[in-house]
Amino acid sequence: MKADIGSPFAICEKKKRLGADVKFQSRNQRIGWGVFVCYLLCLSYLVFFAEAFGRTGREEATYSYNLILFQEIRRFWVYRKQLGFFAVFVNLVGNVLWFCPFGFILPVISRRGERAYVTILLGAGFSLGIELVQLVTKVGSFDVDDILLNTVGVILGYISYRVLQKLRSQQRKQRKRK
Repeated sequence: MKADIGSPFAICEKKKRLGADVKFQSRNQRIGWGVFVCYLLCLSYLVFFAEAFGRTGREEATYSYNLILFQEIRRFWVYRKQLGFFAVFVNLVGNVLWFCPFGFILPVISRRGERAYVTILLGAGFSLGIELVQLVTKVGSFDVDDILLNTVGVILGYISYRVLQKLRSQQRKQRKRK
């Protein structure tokens, strides 16, 4: 006899199935989830709260945003001597590096994340979400170049994951031969 969808038996049945799914996660997936949550918390701090990166509310200042692809990248490159190494590095390289873990960890913790397009779309969507929150809260600035650079970071992280998986697979094959 099947339990009704709203009945307590159906709810218990669902919990059992959910518990079973969690139970069968690999050790790497459980560790990966912990690392991923810590990474997202650190990223949120850097994006929204780190005063070293000018992350304060800007009600009194004029808010800026960029909707033209490559405009800010070009500006940072052209004026790199005036802006200084730190500003250029944080904007161009930092935006890429901060999202590499997203592309690396997601395939570890989720089978769906093993598909490149899923990881890339989720990373780009997450980056867009961050930029939209910055637009609404006026902390930081909305910049399509940041979304591009963040997505490049996700792609590099995913490529790193695939390369590491390939190396691990080759090592396993060599061990079996011995």
